[in-house]
Amino acid sequence: MSTNMQAQAVPRIGVTGMWSQQVHGLRFDGSAVAGAVLKSVIRAGGEPHTLFALSRLEPAERLIGLDALLVPGGADVDPARYGEQRGDATRTADFAAQDEFEAGLIAAAIEADLPVLAICRGFQLLNVEQGGSLIQDLAPDSVHRNSVHDVSLERDSRMAEVLGTTQLPVSSYHHQAIGRIGSDLRVVGRSPDGVVEALEHVTAPLLAMQWHPEDTAAEDERQQALFDWLVTNAKRYRKEQGR
Repeated sequence: MSTNMQAQAVPRIGVTGMWSQQVHGLRFDGSAVAGAVLKSVIRAGGEPHTLFALSRLEPAERLIGLDALLVPGGADVDPARYGEQRGDATRTADFAAQDEFEAGLIAAAIEADLPVLAICRGFQLLNVEQGGSLIQDLAPDSVHRNSVHDVSLERDSRMAEVLGTTQLPVSSYHHQAIGRIGSDLRVVGRSPDGVVEALEHVTAPLLAMQWHPEDTAAEDERQQALFDWLVTNAKRYRKEQGR
């Protein structure tokens, strides 16, 4: 296969960057994505394309030429998006454009039947944009804040099928959690204390999780399987589009 043909065969995965006031190595603000997320996409056989929070294009236009969307972790979602006042512990994105940027892309991807993987902040934003809400701050001693804990998955879920198990340890780093469940979303995973850990869209090719699979994907094939699922479905989408 020629180099050009090889490049054409690799699915392009759009990954939303977090617009930050400070990025190491830059003089001013910048856009960043966790290296572990990008490495996991590459390991799965995809080519990550980082998307910035501002654009002259509409969300659907920004997805043209992409084969899947990945929305990773980051700052808290603005509570105004789910009708609440900001709590003392809530820390929203450095720039107000971040929420609308990612929300628009998620909605456009669902409309286009584009494969989506939503992690932590992406998971929470998905729920909010589907009409759900968030618990703004878990207990200070919550196991979710920075540790590894178990998650149980529904046996008939796509998530369990992808991971090849109904129970596994996950890397957790969050102080907020899902409250009211958004429309067209199904809860398919919970931690032992009842916190919602995994969601699936009832019709769209979308998997969302509260934990960080990228943290251990290099050593744990079950966590890497989530990125493999995204790239496999991106290849399918690419083929359907005739690319």
